[in-house]
Amino acid sequence: MNFWSSLWTFEEPILEKVIRSILIYFFLLVALRLGGKRELGQTNNFDLVVLLVISNTVQNAIIGDDNSLIGGITGATTLLITNYLVVRVAYQFPKFRKLTEGKSRLLIQEGRIIEKNLRAEAITEQELLTSLRRQGIESLSEVKSACLETDGDLTVERLNLGDDPQKKIIDRLDRIETALNQIVQGIK
Repeated sequence: MNFWSSLWTFEEPILEKVIRSILIYFFLLVALRLGGKRELGQTNNFDLVVLLVISNTVQNAIIGDDNSLIGGITGATTLLITNYLVVRVAYQFPKFRKLTEGKSRLLIQEGRIIEKNLRAEAITEQELLTSLRRQGIESLSEVKSACLETDGDLTVERLNLGDDPQKKIIDRLDRIETALNQIVQGIK
């Protein structure tokens, strides 16, 4: 077989490639869902190695012994179409979306870490603090709440400093001092 014909000739039936691609897609969807949200948004070096090895491992399961260009295009196209359909179904049916994406989890409330939720997500306190620093937060006391979203992002709500009792007292003392200074200036 010459070079050009080998690019376009299927070595295995197209239906087999489509079925293989769909099965691998759903396997990975379930595996990553069970692996937790960190696989998507909070990856570390170990997670990255696993994802790279998985992609190489499932390649042959998708295209089999077929090394043709059209075989690879068929597998990739099937994965893209399957993903599009799953996203559409998840959009239409909230219960399916919750099943595939999970739910958000509160990690910090009023400046205190919720340890059981960190353990459930397999996130260390150090990883959480690093993520907070990336968002410009230096101290837990600045955090009203932090939530690990279904896509692995960390959403942080800062404490409103106006709600801080100590800040209110300091602001009031500053206003009193300013008023006293104005009175003293008026007397002189």
